[in-house]
Amino acid sequence: MKTHNIRFYYQGKVHEVAEQPTTRTVLQYLREDLHCRGTKEGCAEGDCGACTVVVGELDHDGKLALKAVNACIQFLPTLDGKALFTVEDLRQPNGALHPVQQAMVDHHGSQCGFCTPGFVMSLWALYNKQQAGERPTLADIHDTLSGNLCRCTGYRPIVDAAHAMFDSPRLTLDEQALAGQLDTLRRTDTFNYRHGEQLFFAPRTLSELAQLRLDYPDARLLAGGTDIGLWVTKQLRELPQLIHVGRVAGLHDMDEDDGVLCIGAGVSLNDAYSALVQRYEQLHEMQRRFASFPIRNAGTLGGNIANGSPIGDAMPALIALGTQLVLRRAEHTRTLALEDFYLGYQKNALQTGEFVQGMRVPLPVSGLCFRSYKLSKRFDQDISAVCAAFAFRLDDGLIRNARVAYGGMAATPARAPAAEHALESQPWTLATARLAMEALKQDYKPLSDMRASSRYRMVAAQNLLYRFYLETRADQPLPAQETSVFADVP
Repeated sequence: MKTHNIRFYYQGKVHEVAEQPTTRTVLQYLREDLHCRGTKEGCAEGDCGACTVVVGELDHDGKLALKAVNACIQFLPTLDGKALFTVEDLRQPNGALHPVQQAMVDHHGSQCGFCTPGFVMSLWALYNKQQAGERPTLADIHDTLSGNLCRCTGYRPIVDAAHAMFDSPRLTLDEQALAGQLDTLRRTDTFNYRHGEQLFFAPRTLSELAQLRLDYPDARLLAGGTDIGLWVTKQLRELPQLIHVGRVAGLHDMDEDDGVLCIGAGVSLNDAYSALVQRYEQLHEMQRRFASFPIRNAGTLGGNIANGSPIGDAMPALIALGTQLVLRRAEHTRTLALEDFYLGYQKNALQTGEFVQGMRVPLPVSGLCFRSYKLSKRFDQDISAVCAAFAFRLDDGLIRNARVAYGGMAATPARAPAAEHALESQPWTLATARLAMEALKQDYKPLSDMRASSRYRMVAAQNLLYRFYLETRADQPLPAQETSVFADVP
């Protein structure tokens, strides 16, 4: 098997890398090998944002995309064919600060400076995203900074800097030249990289991926690394065989087909949620509160589903909407209801050599009542204690096709059959809601852990169903401002 070098564009030139472990992180390589120590290590799990860098790549239509990601959990071989930008890149030829950096200085957005490079790189990505004359909204700025933790100044001066960075003359990135450089790094076949006994593959087509999955059934599929990266940095696990799905054509497609939104398993969380929110605006808050912006840039909806965390926030909503998975083995595909995919704690129904190719989410229908709620201690970047989703169709005042799903209540995201039975074919009244709330005790025996007690989880689950009733009842439904403390968060 031919072995390739890792090739990526950084600081004005193409770097070729060999003889590095496949699980070496971008952060380790920057600091220890390139001695570019502006990028900091804080948590080594993608939470604090001190390691934020920007990665540029060509999408499958040949367009340049710049995304802020966490260098501490990105494996070095995933940079192949991409451009890397760190705080060192912002230094101007005459030594001047970039407008993003100058704004941070002018508005006192830094004290010790440890987290500042990460903030600067998140803001630099936002700066380059804006078209000439455009300015981000306050919500845009808050979302952009959701993955960067501030320990000193507080966020107000940093937000002020985000507004002020557009006051100086604009410095534009030569995207056309960068796209041309990246085009020369494009591979037309599978990227194969070896370090000792470690193997790393990055196929280009679904057929190549399917064959690799058969040839290496014990290999770990790697998408954004937002979960798997922690297996290395925190659990010190050995991952001898990795198959990276980030460059597979077809896994990043989204389209509508016969009343269904089809989402490829490789679509990023940010892009997938954007598509879902266009169809289900009720998911807007969930989109903003799912992890952080850099995590959503790197992580994929398919990876979130396949890894099957019992508190994965995407699954309850997708289950309630009746999502089907498209599973592939070799050249054969099958569909499976999402709720049937989970067999136990982090156990799924994938056969040997099979992988998740995509998701099929039904589009809204007339009379649909749908909501998804998340309970956690913080607005941004926090793990749910309970996540709930409810969906049914009202037909002549009666509930049809009731679907109730929760995360955090069992070993897997799961439906609530007793509660659904209490709702089915009943009028949507307070009495019906009360019966369904009581029926939840038959559906779940939640555990107690550091996030919440069993009793709290049950009471919270019942109250979320009650909130759903208050927001969707026929007589004077309550607006979100009266049921959610987060409704007015910009």
